[in-house]
Amino acid sequence: MSEQRLQEALSHLKSSGVRITPQRHAVLEYLMQAMTHPTADDIYKALEGKFPNMSVATVYNNLRVFQQIGLVRELTYGDSSSRFDCNTTEHYHVICESCGKIVDFHYPSLDEVEQLAEQVTGFEVSHHRMEVYGKCEDCQQTNH
Repeated sequence: MSEQRLQEALSHLKSSGVRITPQRHAVLEYLMQAMTHPTADDIYKALEGKFPNMSVATVYNNLRVFQQIGLVRELTYGDSSSRFDCNTTEHYHVICESCGKIVDFHYPSLDEVEQLAEQVTGFEVSHHRMEVYGKCEDCQQTNH
């Protein structure tokens, strides 16, 4: 993770009128470093040693704030807990059916699907999402 991305995100928070508390800073930093699309519980567990007074509710509240100003995207796939993604650029996810791991996947030519859908159906398309499912390399090795 680049320090510059973190600084840009912190500036964005400030310009949106959001106070930068130590917990808020830590949650944001953890999210930006984590490539695993963590759940709120993952974030809480990772930071509870550093912030013993922080609750899971605090983590959720911070994630909601980040979401409202567009720093974070909530991923609600399947029936498991929401995961949070700091990468708000257009991209897709490959999801492991065994362990739930989510990996980013970029495929720019799929963006044309929205234009095609509009042309074919007459809809005014606002967005789309695509998920690809399978078994990650770790699970393939342990489940043979």
